[in-house]
Amino acid sequence: MRVSHRVYDRIRAEILDWELRPGTVLGEVEQAARLGVSRTPLREALARLVADGLVVAQAGRGLVVAQASRESVVELFELREALESKAASLAAERRHPGIFELLQGEFQDASDLLADPTRHAYYDLVRRFDEAIDDAVGNTYLVAALRALRIHLSRIRRISHDNPERLTAAAAEHLLIVDAIVDRDSNLAAHATHVHLHRSLRNILASLPSNELVWPPAIDRTA
Repeated sequence: MRVSHRVYDRIRAEILDWELRPGTVLGEVEQAARLGVSRTPLREALARLVADGLVVAQAGRGLVVAQASRESVVELFELREALESKAASLAAERRHPGIFELLQGEFQDASDLLADPTRHAYYDLVRRFDEAIDDAVGNTYLVAALRALRIHLSRIRRISHDNPERLTAAAAEHLLIVDAIVDRDSNLAAHATHVHLHRSLRNILASLPSNELVWPPAIDRTA
């Protein structure tokens, strides 16, 4: 792996895990020394993070970790609803039935996965659900937009606490989406996705502080 790729992965993970908080200055000299690399691969990594929208240029400070706010969370979910509702609808029309029938069975048994305190298996199931939809839609541009969006959603999910009741409800919502895809009901797939995202956004906003900027006092590493 190229040094710049390794540096990119490291800083990206630190931003998504809130180890590097919004507003943190990413000075070249300091970061190169901290990571034990030269400034050239560091610059390449930071350029990629700027393209991702996780790092921004700020007058008088140089490159900093992008801020997070209630407004930005709402904006991300507005885009997420447009993309994921369309993706679910297309997946219902174009899906391979066997894949989603397997996912259907796993979501029906999601209570067993959620009983595990780490919930690693459940989060892996949700990841595979996303991948199955990406594969089914048959639209490279839509999938690229979804994957770029998920970078920011991963960061935002760290804000909300690991709420068992919400996870149970979310599993049922995912099952309804999968049911609709298996039944080739594109309208229901899109509507079920809309309901799921509406409830997810409401849960995240309820967990945020009342001030504009998001500064979570404690980050749930399993969310």
